[in-house]
Amino acid sequence: MAKSKTPRKSPRKSPKSSRRSWFWRLFFRISLIGLVLLAGWMVYLDAVVTSRFEGRRFEIPSRVYARPLELYDGASVSTTALQRELELSGFRRGDGNKAGSYSRNGNRFVISTRGFRFPDGEEARRRMAFGIYGDRVENFRVLSGDPAPIVRLEPAQIGGIYPTHKEDRILVELDKVPELLPATLMAVEDQHFYDHFGIAPLSIARAMLVNLRAGEIVQGGSTLTQQLVKNFFLTREQTLLRKGNEALMSVLLEWHYEKNDILETYLNEVYLGQAGTRSINGFGLASQFYFGESLNNLEIHQIALLVGMVKGPSYYNPRRNPERATERRNLVISEMEEAELIDPGQAARARGLPLGVSKQPSYSENRYPAYIDLVRRHLARDYREEDLRSEGLRIFTTLNPAIQYAAEYAVEETMPRLASGEVREALEAALVVTAKDSGEVLALVGGKDPGFAGFNRALDAERPIGSLIKPFIYLSALAQPDRYTLITPVNDKSFALEFDDGRRWEPKNYDKKERGEVPLHEALSHSYNLPAIRVGLDIGVDVVAETLQSFGVTSSISRYPSMLLGSISMTPVTVAQMYQGLATSGFNTPLRTIREVTDSRGEPLNRYPLEVDQVVDPAAVHLVQYAMQEVMQEGTGRSAYYTIPEQLTVAGKTGTTDDGRDSWFAGFSGDLLAVAWVGRDDNGPTSLSGASGALPIWSRFMAGVPQHGFSPVVPDGVSYHWVNAERQALTDEYCDNARLVPFIAGSEPDQDVSCSGNLQRRIQGWFEGLFR
Repeated sequence: MAKSKTPRKSPRKSPKSSRRSWFWRLFFRISLIGLVLLAGWMVYLDAVVTSRFEGRRFEIPSRVYARPLELYDGASVSTTALQRELELSGFRRGDGNKAGSYSRNGNRFVISTRGFRFPDGEEARRRMAFGIYGDRVENFRVLSGDPAPIVRLEPAQIGGIYPTHKEDRILVELDKVPELLPATLMAVEDQHFYDHFGIAPLSIARAMLVNLRAGEIVQGGSTLTQQLVKNFFLTREQTLLRKGNEALMSVLLEWHYEKNDILETYLNEVYLGQAGTRSINGFGLASQFYFGESLNNLEIHQIALLVGMVKGPSYYNPRRNPERATERRNLVISEMEEAELIDPGQAARARGLPLGVSKQPSYSENRYPAYIDLVRRHLARDYREEDLRSEGLRIFTTLNPAIQYAAEYAVEETMPRLASGEVREALEAALVVTAKDSGEVLALVGGKDPGFAGFNRALDAERPIGSLIKPFIYLSALAQPDRYTLITPVNDKSFALEFDDGRRWEPKNYDKKERGEVPLHEALSHSYNLPAIRVGLDIGVDVVAETLQSFGVTSSISRYPSMLLGSISMTPVTVAQMYQGLATSGFNTPLRTIREVTDSRGEPLNRYPLEVDQVVDPAAVHLVQYAMQEVMQEGTGRSAYYTIPEQLTVAGKTGTTDDGRDSWFAGFSGDLLAVAWVGRDDNGPTSLSGASGALPIWSRFMAGVPQHGFSPVVPDGVSYHWVNAERQALTDEYCDNARLVPFIAGSEPDQDVSCSGNLQRRIQGWFEGLFR
C-alpha cells in the first residue's frame, strides 16, 4: 500500500520582506509619475526657452536725439553754449586727442569726434580746431580725418521712449566687441564656459562647501548660462524650486543654442546699474552710462571695472562707492593677468589709473520732458506706442540744446521777480521757441520747473489769448486795401451792443481811457481794445475766424463779438503755430519737432521735410509786421529794450486777459519766434499784463541767444510813402508829423500836402543821409 504524500506548504514571506516589496513598488510608481511630470515640465520649460530665444529677445527703447551741432567757418555759437553742448553729448575735457574729448584754451577749441551714423550716412571721426570770436566760429580746420568744410558733432541723446519694464540697453554683436571683454568675463565668472553643458556640478559643490564653512553665501557656482537664465526668464528669489528651474533651463538652453549665441545674449542682458527708474542692461549701454564711450573705445581698466560690477552693480557702483569699485576692478585686473589676457606691465599700469568714470551719466532720464511730450504726440501720427517702446527707433529731432538752455534759464530766472507772496508761488509759465522760417520747434518749456514731467502747459494749458488776436483782426482788414490802410482813422470810443436775449456788452480799453480817432497802426501798437472791436465788427467776425483757421488754428472758434477781445482759448504751441504765419509773411508752416526717424540699424523710415503753404497775401502781412515792429519801438512792448540790444530789431504783440489771469507775449526776430505765457493753473488773478509778465521772460530769452534782427523783405505790390496821418495825405520827409509807412499799391493817399520846410531840418537830414 502506497504511502500517501503530505502536501508541502509554500514558505510564507516574512513581514519585513513584504514591507520592502511594497516600498519598491511604491517607489517605482512614484518615480514613474515623477519622470512623467518632469518630462512634461521639461517640455513646458523648453517652450519657454525657445519662444524667447527664437523670437524678439529684447524690447529696445527708442532713442531721441537733439539736432546735431554743425561747425564751420561762420557758424553761430558762443563759447559757453559750445562747451555746454559738448558735455551734454558726453564729450570729456582733456587734450582733445582722444575720440570723445575736447580741449579749450580761452576761445580756442580742439575737438575729437567719435563718429556717428546719421540718417544720411556715416559721419567719420575727425579732430578739428577753431576759435570763437563774437559768437562766430573762425579759422576752422580739420587736423586729422577726412577733410570737410562742415563737421557735425554727435547729437546729444535727450531722452527715450522706454519699454514698460523700464529696461534700457544698446545691443552689441559678439564679433564686434573688444575680444578682451568676453575673455575677461569668462576668466572671472565662468572659466569653463565653452566646456560645460549649462551647469558645472563641481563648481556648485565647491561653492556649497565654501558657503557651509563660512556660514553664509560667499561664493556662487552659477555658470554664465545660469546667470543668463536667471536674468532672462526667472525672478531673483532664492528658493530650491527657482534654482531647480534655473538648472533645467540652462541645460535646455545649451542643448538648443550655440555657445556664442548664449554669450552674446548675456553681454546684452546682464544688469549693470540703475538710472532713476530705468535699469542699465548690457555692456553696450553700461559703457555709455559710466564712461560716455562706445564699448569699442574702452581701455583695460574700464573693461575690468564693468566686468567686476557684474558681481554687484549697486555694491560696486563707481560713482557712489569709488574705493570699493577700485578694489574690485584691481582684483579683476589681477585675474586678467593670471589668465594671461594682459602682461604684467599692462596690469600694473591699469591698476594705477583712476576709474575714469564720467561725472554725470551719459544716458539719463529724459532731460527735457515737455519737449519729449510734444515729440511723442507728433510720432503718434505715424507710429504705434508699442513700437516706439520696443523697436529701438532712432528719432532725430529739431531741439537746439543751446536755445533750450536759454529758454529754461529765462523762465527760471524771471519768474521769481514777477510777483511776491502767494501769487509768486502760484504763478506758472510756458515758453515755445521755433525757427522763424522753418517752423522747427527749437525749445519748449512746460512750466516754471522745466525738469518736472507733469502737466505740460505749453501743450495742454488752453487759455484765452487776449490781445494776441488783434494782429489777425487788422490783417483781415488790411487785406481789403480799398477800405483799410495803416493810417486809416479808427474810432477809440466806447459803445454798447445789445443782444436778442437782452444781454448788454460794453467793452472797455485796458486803461479805461478813450482817445477818439487814432490811426490804425497806433491802435495796434498800443493795443487799444475799442478800435479793434469796431474794425472786427465792421469786416465781420466770421472773416476774422477764417483768418485764424488759415493760420493753422484747428480748434473750434466761437463766432461771438467777445472773440475780438481774445476770449478764444489756445495753448502756447497753438499760438506759436498761428504767429509762425505772421513771421513768414503769410506762409503757413506746420510746426515740427522731428526731422527723421530710422530703425535700430540706422536705415531711414520717415523724413519730415519742410511744408509751406501760402495762406494770405504777403503784402497785407507786411503791413501788420510794420505795426508789430512799432509795438516794440513805441507801443506796449517797448520795455523789451531794457533787456535786449537796441540794434536787435524785433516784432511782437502783448496779450492780457481780465485781472491779469493770462499774460502773453508773442514775437520774433530775424531767426526766432517765441511765445511766452504766464498765469495760474487755478485761473486766479495775477495783476500782470502782457508787458509785465510774459514780456520779461521773452526779453530775457531773446537777450541770451545770438541772432539776427528782423528785416522783412518788401513784397511786390507794397511801397513806402511819407505821409501825414492826421491829414490823410502824402507829405515830405522833413515835414512835421511825417511818417514813412508801407501801403499796398494803389491804397496810398491821393492828396499831397507839402510844407515850407525847415531849412535846418533839411540840412540835418541831408547830412544824416550821407552817413547811412
